Amino acid sequence: MDSEPDDEVIVVGGGVIGLTTAVVLAERGRRVRVWTRDPVERTTSAVAGALWWPYRIEPVALARRWALRSLDVYEELAARPGATGVRMVEGVLGETDPDDAWVADRLPGLRPATDREYRGTGLWARLPLIDMAVHLRWLRERFLDAGGAIEVRTVSGFAEVEAPVVVNCTGMGARELVPDASVRPVRGQLVVVENPGIRTWLVSTDAAGAMAYFFPQPGRLLLGGTADEDDFSTEPDPAVAAAIVRRCAALRPEIAGARVLDHRVGLRPTRNAVRLERELLPDGRLLVHNYGHGGAGVTVSWGCASEAARLVAG
Repeated sequence: MDSEPDDEVIVVGGGVIGLTTAVVLAERGRRVRVWTRDPVERTTSAVAGALWWPYRIEPVALARRWALRSLDVYEELAARPGATGVRMVEGVLGETDPDDAWVADRLPGLRPATDREYRGTGLWARLPLIDMAVHLRWLRERFLDAGGAIEVRTVSGFAEVEAPVVVNCTGMGARELVPDASVRPVRGQLVVVENPGIRTWLVSTDAAGAMAYFFPQPGRLLLGGTADEDDFSTEPDPAVAAAIVRRCAALRPEIAGARVLDHRVGLRPTRNAVRLERELLPDGRLLVHNYGHGGAGVTVSWGCASEAARLVAG
């Protein structure tokens, strides 16, 4: 392998974790290239809802710390929602006890949801809601402005990544690339409809464990969802889509007549714990892993990116 500058880093993976990590590294003075199998707009991250709140991620204590670091950033980005895709939006977290709210000190506006707002125990909160199509474009441009470069290419092994430092942000791809069989998919399906005038979000789980949520995004309303473990299918299921609409319409009847615009499926890369650590490759180069974020990649992206950058720096 040809010698490379000592400050060069290649980040493998162009989703929200990879792009955010690349931004942090580039803005700290490293020469960074992103290698991504799919164009940024076609990564799993592009399918995300995406409400800031830890979901399907372990370990919980670390995830909360990374999430709070990311919250600091998202609150700043929300001052420019048109450019960044980040808005602070009010809504209800169903089946969440206000007394158990670990983030209460950080978000003093939390309060119990009223009976009119939610039938059951719920937490009213004002949280970051991210339009991923806009946010991924913004991350890409911020990275390029910092001197980074993006290449669409498939990586079959870390030995072919020609840089002294490699950062593995491949999400589900880590299952084959590392390989790491502990990375498992949790399939999520969404229905995109015309927004009938809903301005707040809602996340709910019924007594049978079925999940329903709706997130208002500019020009549309995202309806979900599912959490099907070990399901690798990325094709939308019409029966599942109809059930999602029914569950959401039970919470807000006006959703029932909303025109369907699109169907989306994403595979959350879950693991028993996020892998965020250093490893030396056989040839002595440094490999930093940053994957396994489950359904919380957007929620923890900036906190994990800062930790990954620290590991790169040694």
